[in-house]
Amino acid sequence: MTGAVSAGVSAARVAPLTVAIDGPSGSGKSSVSRQVAHRLGLAYLDTGAMYRAATWWCVEQGVDLTDADGVAALVAAMPLEMGLDPLDPTVHVGGTDIAEAIRDSAISTAVSAVATNLAVRAELRARQRAVIDAERTAGFSGGAGVVAEGRDITTVVAPDADARILLTASEEARLARRARDVHGADDAAAVEATRDQVLRRDRDDSTVSQFQVAADGVVTVDSSDLDFEQTIAAVLQVIATVTGTAAGLSR
Repeated sequence: MTGAVSAGVSAARVAPLTVAIDGPSGSGKSSVSRQVAHRLGLAYLDTGAMYRAATWWCVEQGVDLTDADGVAALVAAMPLEMGLDPLDPTVHVGGTDIAEAIRDSAISTAVSAVATNLAVRAELRARQRAVIDAERTAGFSGGAGVVAEGRDITTVVAPDADARILLTASEEARLARRARDVHGADDAAAVEATRDQVLRRDRDDSTVSQFQVAADGVVTVDSSDLDFEQTIAAVLQVIATVTGTAAGLSR
C-alpha cells in the first residue's frame, strides 16, 4: 500500500461520485471519511451526527425518549442543517451550533434510544438521500458528489453508491482508538471507561442496521493494523478500483 492514491479520483471521471462508508464504532470511519472527501473534492455527510442531533433536540425539548411516537413527531419537525465541508463539518438545529454538544457523554449514552426508533430512522434516511441526491447536481461539492458515512449507508440509504465500503477493525483496536479520542489515553482504565459506550452502541444499533459484516457488493477494509494515513490510502484504493479510475490522480 502506498500514498499513490491519496491525490484522489481520476480527472477523466466527470460523473458525480457517491461513496458510502459504514462500520462499527471506533473503526475510524468519521475521521477517515472526512479526509477521503477532502482529498477527492467531495462533500462529507456524517449521518451519525444526524442521530446525535435528533437526540439532542428531543432532550432539549423535554420529550421522553421512550415515547416512540413523540420522539418521531419531534424529529420529523427538527430544523436540522448539516454543514458538508469535510474540513469543517457543522451541525445546527434551529440556528444553534450543536457540533460540540452532541458529542457530550450524556448524548452518547442516550442516542441509541433515538437511533433504534424505526420512524426516526425512516425520517433521517429520507433526509440523507436528499443530501446525497443534491450533491450529485449542485450543493457544497458543486455536483462532484459526497462521501456519506454511518449506519444504513451502504445497504439502505445508498445501495447504488459508486463505492460502498465497510471499514472495520478488531475490538481491541476500536476500544483503544475511542479511548484516545475521549480520554486522551489508551491505558487499561481509559479503555474500560469507553467499553460500554462502544460495544453497547454497536449492540443496540445492530438490532436495526447491518454493519458488522459487509453486504454483497460492499468492500471490507480492516484497519486493525493500519495507521491513519494507511487507512485513508486503503479506502482511496478501493474507490479507485471499484470505480475503474486510475490511482494517484486529482479531480
